[in-house]
Amino acid sequence: MKVGFDDTEHYECMLTDHSQNQKLRPNPDRPNRNNNTIVTKCTMLSRWQIFALLALPVLLVLEIQHIHFFSSVTPRIPAISSWLPNSLQPSTRPRVTLRQGTVVGVTLRHTLKHPVEAFRGIPYALPPTGKRRFRRPKRVDPSDELIDAGRMGRRCPGKQLIPLKGDPGSDEDCLTVNIFRPRGVQWRKLPVAVYIHGGAYNRGSEPFIGVSFNYRLGALGFLPSSTTAQEGLLNLGLHDQIFLLDWVHDNIEAFGGDASQVTLFGVSAGAHSIAHHIMNIKLGDELFHRAIIESGAATSRAVHPPNATLHEDQFRQFVDESGCNNMPDKEIFGCLRRQPLDRITNASFTVFDRYNPSVRWAFQPVIDGDIIAQRPIDAWNSGEWNKMPILTGFNTNEGTYYVPTNMSKSEEFTEFFHTLLPAFSDADLKTIDSLYPDPARDPSSPYLETRNISVGSQYKRVEAAYGQYAYVCPVRQTARFASRGQKKPVFLYRWALNTTVQGGANHADQLPYEAFDPEVRGISPSQEEVSGMLHAYFTSFIIRGDPNAVSGAYPDRPLWESYTPDGRIMIFGDGNDERAGGAGTGVPAQLARDEWSRRECNFWWKKTESN
Repeated sequence: MKVGFDDTEHYECMLTDHSQNQKLRPNPDRPNRNNNTIVTKCTMLSRWQIFALLALPVLLVLEIQHIHFFSSVTPRIPAISSWLPNSLQPSTRPRVTLRQGTVVGVTLRHTLKHPVEAFRGIPYALPPTGKRRFRRPKRVDPSDELIDAGRMGRRCPGKQLIPLKGDPGSDEDCLTVNIFRPRGVQWRKLPVAVYIHGGAYNRGSEPFIGVSFNYRLGALGFLPSSTTAQEGLLNLGLHDQIFLLDWVHDNIEAFGGDASQVTLFGVSAGAHSIAHHIMNIKLGDELFHRAIIESGAATSRAVHPPNATLHEDQFRQFVDESGCNNMPDKEIFGCLRRQPLDRITNASFTVFDRYNPSVRWAFQPVIDGDIIAQRPIDAWNSGEWNKMPILTGFNTNEGTYYVPTNMSKSEEFTEFFHTLLPAFSDADLKTIDSLYPDPARDPSSPYLETRNISVGSQYKRVEAAYGQYAYVCPVRQTARFASRGQKKPVFLYRWALNTTVQGGANHADQLPYEAFDPEVRGISPSQEEVSGMLHAYFTSFIIRGDPNAVSGAYPDRPLWESYTPDGRIMIFGDGNDERAGGAGTGVPAQLARDEWSRRECNFWWKKTESN
C-alpha cells in the first residue's frame, strides 16, 4: 500500500493481522522515499543485519560497522500486507508477549543455514522527548497492543565521526532494543550477549541470544556541570544502559534467554561504560555476569567531578549555543526542554567540534556519587568491584583515528600533550618525549616515518603515545587489577593484524573478524583463519565465560591462558600485513609474554595510580 513517496512523506507497511483480527498500529516515522523499493525496505536485510543474526555478537559488531550508533524511533506495527512474501505475512511472524504488549518480529532467512528471528526497535523506555528530555528514563506503560518489531528504528542523536552506509538517521525518540534469537528456542534458556555500542555466532555448536540497543548520546545523554548535578541529571546515558539491563532481566526469558547468563560486550565508549558498571558495586552482579571490554577501560578517560572547570566551560558554551543563556540556573533545563531538537543537536555538535582537535571531548561521564561513585583508579585500589570473568584487549595502533595526521614539529607533539594533560609538569612532558624518541633528533627512533604516505613526520610518534595513554595501557591496567583482585578469570589480547599502511592495527579493526564477516574471511586463507579463531574464542566466552570451553570450528586453536600480571597475552594476526599490501601472513593466534610497550605503560600507570 502506498502512502506517500516524496521527500516529506513516508511509506508504511500497513496491514491487518488476520490471525488475530487486530489492526496493527502503523509506524508513522520511517522514511521510505522510493516508490519502487518499498517491498525491499520492508523485507530485505542489509549485510550487517544478516550477519547479526548468526548468533550474535555479530549483530553487535556489524551494527557498529555500518550504523556506528544503533538506530531507534519507537516502531509501532508495520502491518505487513498481502503483497509481501508469505514468509513475512503477519500470521507467520514470531510473537512474544510482554508486559508492555505483544511484539511482532520477523524471521530472517536470506542465505542463512538456520533462520533467525529478529525483534527490532522495541521501546524499553518512554520516549525521552518534551518534558522527559534531560530526565532519567521512565518505564513503558502496560498494554495489550501489538507492537511492530520488524525493522530497526533510528539511532539517538550523536556526532557521527565517520560517514556510514545504511544510516537510518537519528531521532530523539530512540530508546529501543533489538533482540535476535535462533528460530525455535523460545522455550529454552540460552546465554545472552548485550552489546553497548561505542563511540558493536552461529558457528559454534551452542546458540545464544543477541541484544543491541540505543542510549542517549552527546549533550542529551552526558551534560556535566554543577547545575546538572543540582538537578540530579548527570550521566543520563549510563542510566539508560542500566534501565535497559533491567528490561532485559525482566523480559529476556520470554524470548528464550537466561537472565542469569548475560554477557556485556562493548568497544571504545561501550567498553568504558561496561567498566563503570563493573565498578558500580551498588548495581551488583544480578544484571550481567561476564564482560567483554575492548579498546576501552574505566581509566581510559579522566573522570572528573561535574563542576570541573572543563565541564563548566563546555556546559556554558552549550547553553549559549542553545539560546538558553542569560537566565537563572534553575530555569536553564526548562528552557532546554522547550528548544527544537535541531537547535540542541547543533549546539552539541558545535561544542564537541570545538574541543575535538585536542581530544578533550565534551559530554563525557563524570563522578556522580551514584553510578560513578569515585575515580576509577580509587575503585581499583579499594578492591571493591563486581567480580566476574573478563575478556579484554587492545589494538597495536589505537591512536590513528584521533591524532592530527599532519603533525610535523617536535613542539607540536609537546603542545598536544600539554593541552591534553594540563596537570602534567614539564618533567612529565620530558619523560613522554624520551619514551617516544623524536625522529627529528634521533634517526634510530622507531617512529621515524619511512612509509611514503602523506602524513607529518610526528604522526607515527603521536599516534603511538596517545594510543598507549588512552587505550593500550588502561586496558592492561584493567587486566592487572582484576587478575590480582578476583578469583574469576581474566583474559587479555592484542590485535596486531595490519589492515592499512597508515592505520596499522587500528582502533576497532578487529570487529569484522570477531563477526566472521565474509568480507574479511574471503580475502585469503590466513584472514579466514585469524577471523575463525577470534570468533571461536569470543563465542565460547559468551556461552561459558571461558574462551577455551567450546571447541567450535577451531578445536585445535591455542589454549588461552587466564592472565596474571607477569603472565601471557594472546596476540592475533601478528606479522600479517596482507591487507596493507604486504605478503606476510603471520600467526593467527599465539600466546606471548606481556612485554610489548611495558616500559611506556609503567609510566602511564604510575601517573594514574599516584595521583
